[in-house]
Amino acid sequence: MKVLLSIVISLLLSSQCFAQTGKLSGTIMDNTKIGLPGANILIKNTSIGTQTNDTGFFEIANVADGNYILSISSVGFKTKEVPFTISQNEVDLKTIVLYAGDEILREVVIEGERENKFSRSKTAYVSKLPLRDFENTQVYSTITNYLLKSQIVTNFDDALKNATGVENLWTSTGRGGDGAGYFSLRGFSVQPKLVNGLPGLTNGTINPANIERIEVLKGPSATLFGNAVSSYGGLINVVTKKPYVGTGGELSFTTGSYGLNQITGDFNTALSKEKNLYFRLNTSYATERSFQDAGFRKSFFVAPSLSYKVNNNLSFSFYGEITQAEQTNPMFLFLNRSAPTQSKNLKELGYNNKLSFTSNDLTLQNPTQNYRVEMDYKLSDEWQSQTLISKSATSTKGYYSYLFDYGILGNDTFSRFLNKQNEYTGTSDIQQNFIGDFNLGAMRNRVVIGLDYFSAISTSNGTGYAFYGNVTPEGGANGDDPFTPKVETRDYPLSTAAVDAVLALQPVSNAKSKYNIYSAYASDVLNLTKSLSVMVGLRLDHFDNVGSVTTSEDDYNQTTLSPKFGILYQPVADKVSVFANYQNGFTNVAPALVGNPEDGPQTIKTFRPEQANQIEFGIKTNIIKNKLNATISYYDIKVKDQVITDPSSPFNKIQGGEIYSKGFEIELNANPVNGLNIRAGYSNNDSKTTKSDNTEILDKRPLDAGSKHLYNAWANYEVPGGKLKGFGIGAGVNGASERFAINYVSTGNFMLPAYTVANASLFYQAENYRIGIKLNNAFNKEYYKGWSTIAPQTPRALLANITYNF
Repeated sequence: MKVLLSIVISLLLSSQCFAQTGKLSGTIMDNTKIGLPGANILIKNTSIGTQTNDTGFFEIANVADGNYILSISSVGFKTKEVPFTISQNEVDLKTIVLYAGDEILREVVIEGERENKFSRSKTAYVSKLPLRDFENTQVYSTITNYLLKSQIVTNFDDALKNATGVENLWTSTGRGGDGAGYFSLRGFSVQPKLVNGLPGLTNGTINPANIERIEVLKGPSATLFGNAVSSYGGLINVVTKKPYVGTGGELSFTTGSYGLNQITGDFNTALSKEKNLYFRLNTSYATERSFQDAGFRKSFFVAPSLSYKVNNNLSFSFYGEITQAEQTNPMFLFLNRSAPTQSKNLKELGYNNKLSFTSNDLTLQNPTQNYRVEMDYKLSDEWQSQTLISKSATSTKGYYSYLFDYGILGNDTFSRFLNKQNEYTGTSDIQQNFIGDFNLGAMRNRVVIGLDYFSAISTSNGTGYAFYGNVTPEGGANGDDPFTPKVETRDYPLSTAAVDAVLALQPVSNAKSKYNIYSAYASDVLNLTKSLSVMVGLRLDHFDNVGSVTTSEDDYNQTTLSPKFGILYQPVADKVSVFANYQNGFTNVAPALVGNPEDGPQTIKTFRPEQANQIEFGIKTNIIKNKLNATISYYDIKVKDQVITDPSSPFNKIQGGEIYSKGFEIELNANPVNGLNIRAGYSNNDSKTTKSDNTEILDKRPLDAGSKHLYNAWANYEVPGGKLKGFGIGAGVNGASERFAINYVSTGNFMLPAYTVANASLFYQAENYRIGIKLNNAFNKEYYKGWSTIAPQTPRALLANITYNF
């Protein structure tokens, strides 16, 4: 009995010891008292944490007695720390309010993850405010890092195939000044020029190894971003990977057809946990050969980033991307823009697309550097200060060549011209933003007020272009210079020694130009009611063109106002929103000489900036617990005030040119069942030049408008449980209708045919590693893209990837 009594007493005492725990609960809301789902909850200096549910509620059980600090964070909101004490009881922290902030330092997700992995509901870049897509009157597409991984994407062009309404016009040429890739968006050409909301230039292609997501903003966006980084169709913003609280990373190797080998690394660590100092490094080395008889690209990329959270009020961040790349520039067939091309389609042309018409001896080097420093300071619970500095430097050195059909020699003969490039472009940008989130009575205001200074300097020290032989699309060659009366038969070897000998006779340029832009802007998202909000924005932009630094004759300046307005109504709160917007873009126009020279000296005439105005309306849905996100929109863009020749006088210029672009877009991101993610998009665009002094293009579709119809889809299924857990399959298509490679009155039309390209993947995802294979262009479709050019696209290619996470 004594032994039995001792055992009972011991068990009771042990039970009391084990019971020295409590439970913690609370609800996380924004300052409008709306619950924040998916907020990260972490008990500091422990591994205990959770996430809030759909209503913002959280609960953590079995917390040992003691004094703690609870850290609450959510992307787009300022991190908050709340002290609490557990003493054998339940602690209800009631309601904790988070205030809007930036994305400088994000917390690691403790448990659980988003089910709809192809969409992102919030960003602080699109509106320069931490605003949910559902609350934004502007339409934008987001391409997530998970989507890129599921497709084993190794280049930027393939990544943008996932953006609704975006079509590649031509791939990166690497040439100075404008060597990045060109894309068509809502009827206008655009290049990727924005990184984390700041200018970030490149003469080559962007390395996807450091991409957290890509944001494609639709429609003119000059009000918040200016005209230096945007087009009338929109802009492309690359969001890079950032340091996070914790230690980890991954190593990845991808190999594939046409000599593709790429190794990437991602490493994150704390330099000082006590000081909240975190460092992240992304790096990549890649080599790839062309599917044609010559051509290659190799690159080394490194992206260091640093985040220092001084306290809950002050944070600093540094981001850098450094690229060393060498490539042969892709050889497009440039069609004549003023004389008929002998052939009207690819069948008549007889193009052997396996020929590159270049040599691996003739290469371009594209070193690029982008740096950004960010400082975020909390002025109060309602206001914060954000200071941003960015610098970009991009260069081109080496041999650039192109093929052009002058229509002189006949037989679809394309003449080769080349030069030796030595180009540089550098930009500097300083922004100061004050971001507020406060109530005026019952109305919530989310405000950004900013100042922006942007400067760009370009130098050119390359040679002139020299004739270097002719080719025909089927592979013929001759040395007859079309601009000399004598028939020549000399050879033009594609070697550096032979090319240098010809270029030695060409002049070398020595040019330097500069321009500055001074801007002030403001935007306010005003909630008139919980269901009805308006967005109002205005930019004052002063453009100062220095032009050539050696003369003041090309100097001019212009001042522009760029407004923006939007209205959004939620008939079903947080599930359905109906929106409309007015957005503006502009382009600065240089003065021109006017007047009949026979009547005396000509005079300088100045002009207003060219304007683009968009009217758009549509609907956004976020239903079935974020499992179905859809955006449907119709837009109407009118470009006016283009400078044209006065119909009443050939010696005068007026602002009367117009372009009209309209269309609709549908984008869908769905997670119908656990493990299945679907993304699909369709766009229809109708563009026309309605007023112009150039009769060649009047009433015709602009060449940079691309295809009228574009569509894309990708589905990815990963088995969520059972013996096959982790195994998955992906499949999708990209397609476009036929489009004009050339479309002028005097040239007639050269049509590039419609295409549909299918892709598929298989993978296995374990806890620490992923193995996958991807088949691009599965049915080996022969297809082409172009912008007054003919550019063959890559045939069937197989990729294999292995990734280890630590």
